[in-house]
Amino acid sequence: MMFLAPAIGAPGEWMLQDTLKSAMVALGVLCSALMLVWSLRQRNAELRWHGLVWLPLALLAYALGSMVWSHTYLAAVEAIRWFVLGLLLWLGLNTFNADTLPKLAWGIHAGATAASVWAALQFWGGLTVFPQAYGAPGSTFVNQNFFAEFAVCALPFSLGLLFNLRASRWAVWMATCVGFNIVALMMTGTRSALLALLLMVSVFGVVLVRFREQFACTHWNRTHKWLIGCAALISVLGLGSVPGHVQLTTPQGPATTALERSFLRVSSVASEREYTQGTFSTRVQMWKATARMMIDNPWQGVGAGAWEVEVPRYQRAETTLETDYYPHNEALQLLSEYGVVGGLILAVLLAYILHTAGSTWRLVGEARQEAPNRMIALLSLTSLLVVSCAGFPLHLAMTGALLAVCLAMLASSDARLGNQTAFFASRIAWRAAYAQPALLISLVSLTTAAFITVQAAQVEYKLIHAIHISNGLVQGLPSDAPGRTARKTEMLDNIREAVAINPHYRKVTAELAEPLAASGDWANATWILESVVASRPHVAALWIGLATGYSQLGQHDRAQAALEQVRRLKPDATPTHTLEVMLLSRAGHLDQAIEKLNRYFDNDAFDYDMVQAAYAVGYQAKNWALAIRSQELRIATWPVHAPDGYFRLGQIYSNPAVHDNAKALAAFKAGLNQVPPDQRGNYRRQVPQPFRDHM
Repeated sequence: MMFLAPAIGAPGEWMLQDTLKSAMVALGVLCSALMLVWSLRQRNAELRWHGLVWLPLALLAYALGSMVWSHTYLAAVEAIRWFVLGLLLWLGLNTFNADTLPKLAWGIHAGATAASVWAALQFWGGLTVFPQAYGAPGSTFVNQNFFAEFAVCALPFSLGLLFNLRASRWAVWMATCVGFNIVALMMTGTRSALLALLLMVSVFGVVLVRFREQFACTHWNRTHKWLIGCAALISVLGLGSVPGHVQLTTPQGPATTALERSFLRVSSVASEREYTQGTFSTRVQMWKATARMMIDNPWQGVGAGAWEVEVPRYQRAETTLETDYYPHNEALQLLSEYGVVGGLILAVLLAYILHTAGSTWRLVGEARQEAPNRMIALLSLTSLLVVSCAGFPLHLAMTGALLAVCLAMLASSDARLGNQTAFFASRIAWRAAYAQPALLISLVSLTTAAFITVQAAQVEYKLIHAIHISNGLVQGLPSDAPGRTARKTEMLDNIREAVAINPHYRKVTAELAEPLAASGDWANATWILESVVASRPHVAALWIGLATGYSQLGQHDRAQAALEQVRRLKPDATPTHTLEVMLLSRAGHLDQAIEKLNRYFDNDAFDYDMVQAAYAVGYQAKNWALAIRSQELRIATWPVHAPDGYFRLGQIYSNPAVHDNAKALAAFKAGLNQVPPDQRGNYRRQVPQPFRDHM
């Protein structure tokens, strides 16, 4: 499982990469549980227990409870996640030992290396087998940050294997492989992972000195040390200097190699621009919204998995759409969703990690044999904590699995060291009579996981297929093409079937309403939006879309009800006022719409959409003063639109109802002066003939 999940990806967009990896981890864990129970079916035994297992179980219990009062579906997803990770922790606790841990480490290293190969092929060769969301190389993880977070957490296992190899040519090849994995990590330019890499490599060097007698590298002769060291260094510097197919543009300049990309990305942390316009400024907005959420729900939180549902209520007043679906900080998300329970669990986990690090450092005698594996687990956990400050690795399949594996390594080591205190290792009795119900539970869980996987695959296939059809309709088939109706029907059937299976797929479903609305098919756009707001009732942009759709369909009462939802969420936001004006005009209340628009303009409370709405209302009501005012504000506030604004003013002044030819000519000339030289001919051709002759 630890090899296959990172090494394999979906070769297309028909299934999201983390859905595939989540399925592989869940099925792998449940198959392992089935195998363990099968091996115990005919005998009594003593199994291990550890206080760490209580942590995912407590989160599981809270998630099940929050299904009653919070978002039922998302809480159930969280409960399943904690069940799988808790089961993986317990399985590792009962199976990890001196014989099995090296196999586990090789599996993790092989998986990381395979993922790194895919990343290198994307970076150097432009491989497009696996779709990439936010820039290559994301390997099989779709996102370069996801791959980097896994790679840096897996690296301690690779280093542990390298320094435990006996001196031979295989050690040289292993050093080259580890260097290659580091270069693949550098290709991503993920700053949190690169900072974790610097910290982890430094600490690993200290660990090697402290526990040198426990590593095989102490028996290397000087020649082998030089060979292995040079192999790693040449691998990093040589491969890191090879220009890639993917070029990263940064404020400091272009980055064509892995070394340039990593250096420029890490150095950007000191740039002021990063905190005002960069991704960090976006994360700060999400963290502030999460802090407001925590202050508003300090004890019980908002419910397991409900951050993405509730966060729109805590965003800035002018924000009508979610910034993201995760806060990019695992600690803040845990505290905001789980309240006091999450805080206690986080505190216990951090206290355990600190206690374990201290006790491992002080190991003496034969107990020092446990130090290498314990330190590898601790270093991987430390890297995971670092990247968790700017991402959401615990919500991803592979990094979540690494968390459970590392905790299981520490828990099983506690048992071998004889830490038999109340929280640490203990024993539970297993009777052969337990095997039959345990096998039944395992089989039911495995069947359920397979069923959920099939359902998830169907939903994603249908939604992505619908998006592809929609893109084809927009870009390809003309409106009168014979097959257009059939293709659109196929698209709508796919959407309906996907929503029927999972009506909570916020990330993709809402996208399909936009092209339908743009084409004027508001009937279908509105039912799609209705399905989304039923699951995400606090997103103002969705209600704005619904209000617009109802208004276009002449359902003014429903449009007004949707407007009330927008007012509930964003009572003083300019988009709310713009929507209100638009609904008034479409309902025939032009005088009220004009009065409100002039009041907003007088108070400088307007945005671009309101100015555009005022122009439309002015033309509809033949209120030329409002139409003129809207374009004057547009020109003054958004100079980039000045040419079009002056052109519209010229059209208004040349209208027979206004008939001010002098101002019309002046407006047309002002617009011409604002147009780039290569576009002036086109501008002239659009000016009415009587005025064109005077330009």
